This record gives sequence, structure tokens and C-alpha cells, in this order.
Amino acid sequence: MSIRDDIEKKYKQSLIEKNTNLTNTLRSIKSAIKYKDIAARGLGFKDEIKDQEILGLLQNLIKQRKDSIESFKIANRQDLIEKEQSEIQIINLFLPQQKNEKETENIINQLIQEQNLNSLKDMGKLMSSLKTDYSGEIDMGLAGKISKLKLSI
Repeated sequence: MSIRDDIEKKYKQSLIEKNTNLTNTLRSIKSAIKYKDIAARGLGFKDEIKDQEILGLLQNLIKQRKDSIESFKIANRQDLIEKEQSEIQIINLFLPQQKNEKETENIINQLIQEQNLNSLKDMGKLMSSLKTDYSGEIDMGLAGKISKLKLSI
């Protein structure tokens, strides 16, 4: 089952259960996916976006919510912080289990060795490989920091 189908199934179930928070979050996800589909058609693609792109989209939605949480902390708005955290938990239902820091470091070491990367100039190549092979599984911010350290040595 594709991520899109899974989201749709959970959305319909949330409507039946009258779970407003879940319904609203899933509606937001569906809207973001639909927007990406339309943007892709504008670029000449005929198909809907693939699961890989949906994973990237979901990660962006989580990043947006984390940024909002930081703003709400400054404004001392606990109610909004809790809402955003709840939405993050719902979005995480559709993402694969994230690799921890050690696993991420091992993957980066392996790619550096396999592709014979040895300077910061190779950073783009490494990050591209990570996005292609591990989309949704690795925190790209963490991967960027680790990669920069490894390639600058």
C-alpha cells in the first residue's frame, strides 16, 4: 500500500471516528500532497508524485511544525505547542523509523568509502546519494553536520 493510500484510509477512518485533530492534520497532509501533484503537472509530469517525494514532503511538514514550536515557546503559547507536537506525532505515523546518529554516521562512512569522497567539494554528491537511498530514514540536518565533519578532515 502506498503512503498516499495509507493517508486516505486513515483520513476516512478519522471522519468515521469524528477525531477532529487527526482529521484536520490528515486534511493538511492531503492538501500539501495535492499541491505538489499540481506543481509537478505544471512542470510537465503526468503522474502524481511518488512515495519518495511524499516522504520528503512529510519531513518538511515536520520541520515546519518544529520551527513553529520554537516560535510558540518564545511567545509562551503552550496550547499551540501541544497542537504542533500532536501534529508531528500524526505525521510521523507515515514516515519510516528514523536512523539514530550512530547508524547515520555508519551510512555516511560507508558512502564516503564506496564513492571515494575526500573533500568538502564532494558534499553535494554525498548528500544526493543520501537523499536518493535513505529519504525519510535519515535526518538530513544531522547527516549534513556529520558529512561536513567527515569530509573536512
